Amino acid sequence: MGLDQGRNPPGAGWRRDDQPRPGSWGEHILQELHGTKDRASQFYDAQLSGQLTPKMMEFIGRMEMAFIATSDAAGECDCSFRAGTAGFLRVLDEHTIAYPEFRGNGVMASLGNILENPHIGMFMVDFTDDLIGLHVNGTAEILTPAHMQELGRGRPGPAASPGRRPVQWVLVTVTEAYIHCSKHVPKLVPQSRVRHWGTDNPRYKGGDYFGAAAQKLAEPETGPVPIEAAEARSMCRRHQRPRALQAASQDGPPP
Repeated sequence: MGLDQGRNPPGAGWRRDDQPRPGSWGEHILQELHGTKDRASQFYDAQLSGQLTPKMMEFIGRMEMAFIATSDAAGECDCSFRAGTAGFLRVLDEHTIAYPEFRGNGVMASLGNILENPHIGMFMVDFTDDLIGLHVNGTAEILTPAHMQELGRGRPGPAASPGRRPVQWVLVTVTEAYIHCSKHVPKLVPQSRVRHWGTDNPRYKGGDYFGAAAQKLAEPETGPVPIEAAEARSMCRRHQRPRALQAASQDGPPP
């Protein structure tokens, strides 16, 4: 499921017999083709909410990570990862979540997409205790830290290191939220570690782990060689004599 132009967003007490089914037209087509319409309708009725429930709000408040899905105006998608200590995802009310954007690699892919297309998908999952996930879809806008303070939503805490000071905030207006079942969620054991927030040191950022930089350095230049330069080099090779032959011609024939 996901937000798109053809989606029928739910609201509080959203489904009546005379209302269209929630979900995208693509979902509905596949449900008809594969015979899952009744099963999907049961999920929509029981699990799809147009706002955050109290249990959802508590769940979000203790998460230390979230996966963020955005797309640009052309629909090109990006999925990114956000992390922080519990509480970095802030539930402002049953319709609103805010999360900070810390200093990163400077690309700002997610924020750039939000400027073009406000639709956003968030996925949070508990890998350690309840082994359950939560999807939240909605629309996003970018706020400066100063704007968050003006709205009275910044809730400043103890002084943080520069790497943990929000550069921007993303304000998400929730349009739907639903469970991700636990049957395939792996159980992980958390371990403490030092996090180097905001660092540019390649050692702490993973370096060239996937070899992309090394591969680019190893790739030969693929640009076309100008015809004039290629012809000049060819002529030089044809007319250039070896140094030993040149020396012999200068000294005369061998005895």
